Amino acid sequence: MSRRDALLAELLATGIALLVAMLVASLLILLYGESPARVYALMLQGTFGSGYGLGQVLFKATPLLLCGLSVALAFRAGLFNIGAEGQVIAGAFACAMVGIHLPAGTPAPLAIAAAALTAFAAGALVGFVPGLLRAWTGAHEVINTLMLNFIVQAVLEHAGRRVFVLESLHTAPVVDAARLGRLGDLWPALRGSAANTALLLAVLVALLAWLLLFRTRAGLRLRALGLSPPAAECAGVRVGLTWIGAMTLAGGLAGLCGANAVLGYKGYYESGFSGGVGFMGIAVALLGRNHPAGVVGAALLFGFLSQGALAINALVPKELIEVLQAVIILALAAASGEVRRVLARALGRRARARTGGTDAPATETP
Repeated sequence: MSRRDALLAELLATGIALLVAMLVASLLILLYGESPARVYALMLQGTFGSGYGLGQVLFKATPLLLCGLSVALAFRAGLFNIGAEGQVIAGAFACAMVGIHLPAGTPAPLAIAAAALTAFAAGALVGFVPGLLRAWTGAHEVINTLMLNFIVQAVLEHAGRRVFVLESLHTAPVVDAARLGRLGDLWPALRGSAANTALLLAVLVALLAWLLLFRTRAGLRLRALGLSPPAAECAGVRVGLTWIGAMTLAGGLAGLCGANAVLGYKGYYESGFSGGVGFMGIAVALLGRNHPAGVVGAALLFGFLSQGALAINALVPKELIEVLQAVIILALAAASGEVRRVLARALGRRARARTGGTDAPATETP
């Protein structure tokens, strides 16, 4: 199957998954005694129908995009990064510590860069550990990353007792120079929403991830390793080193998600702020087929669903959106393989028709 046909298969599978999810959601809405058309119209009105709604969609898509890229990058190397949640909170805590202790007169570009790079480094360190264990001992990254989520959370809860504001679960605010600007200041239509310039950083990261994966030798080695470690090793790829690099970079991207929460939204680190965004990154990466462009689209879709759930909460429970998200992933997993098989058969018949062949095997005439 050519690259074009493979892309067509992915688009068809995604389209089928979305249609199935909408059908299931419509049935559930009918069970609640509401009109699906009315609910969908209200969802669109509460998201893309106003500047505030659009801004909130973009705001909620930003952390999903960064975490989705983190998971997708590890997937490309044949690794399953379930530790994005721990990497996010490690990045946020480190970012807040730097942002709090920066001198008040620090220039804004320097303050933001220092805090964001610290967040990246903290997340990268948490990602480095399971990568090293996989390369050195063969320990599976699924177990390591999953356990590190709890370890990081417990360590930071203990550390928080020393740095949290008295009788609270959050740190002091970072200096003003380290705060990211709101997109509403650049685009007045989004004024009032929480969308901030971290979205621009996330889009830049997606572009850089695409360049890395598809325009560099390092990306070629990483993708080859994900397809077949033995073949990649025979081709000269240093398997262990590539695993370590992939998990370290994946952890750094998730750490940037923590910087988004601290610098772009709250202004401080707060215990429990992540709300499972690291785990949602897995769904975003799967829906985006581990391609940066697909991850961007999937993050926007899940951001739309998250904001839409608030808009329709007066008609149906917002948990309906959680069911919808799960159905999308299940339908995509079921549809992808079948669509590929159907498309391959259709392409095979078309090729045989062009060459004058038939589906039936040739027989000799007496």
